[in-house]
Amino acid sequence: MGLLGLLRAVIASVCLGSIMAQKVTQNQPEIPVLEKEYVTLNCAYEADSYSYSLFWYKQPPSGEMIFLIHQESYNELNATKGQYFLNFQKATSSISLTITDLELEDSAVYFCALRDHSDAGA
Repeated sequence: MGLLGLLRAVIASVCLGSIMAQKVTQNQPEIPVLEKEYVTLNCAYEADSYSYSLFWYKQPPSGEMIFLIHQESYNELNATKGQYFLNFQKATSSISLTITDLELEDSAVYFCALRDHSDAGA
C-alpha cells in the first residue's frame, strides 16, 4: 500500500444565514493515513438555537470547496453517504466524520460548518 497524501483538518468557523453567535472548532493537525484505510475527523460546535444543520466540506489542492454530507439537528439517525459516515452527538455538541476506503483523491483540507435555523422564518 502506498502512503496516502496528508489529510488535513483545520479550524473553521462558519455561520450561514444567521447573525446569532455560533462557533465551530476542529483541533486536529494533518493526519497521514494509508490508502484503503479510514480516518475520523472531529468537530465541536456551539449553536444558539434548537434547530440547526451541520455540514462537512473538503477542499482539495485544486482549491474548490466540495460538499460531502450534512446532518440536521432534529435527526437522531447519523447520516451516511457513500464512504462518509457521521457520528452526531447533540448532547456533547460534537460531530465526527469518518471517511472509509481512502484514496489519494481524498487528500484535502476538511471543513465542518454550522447553519443555525433560528432565522428560517425571517
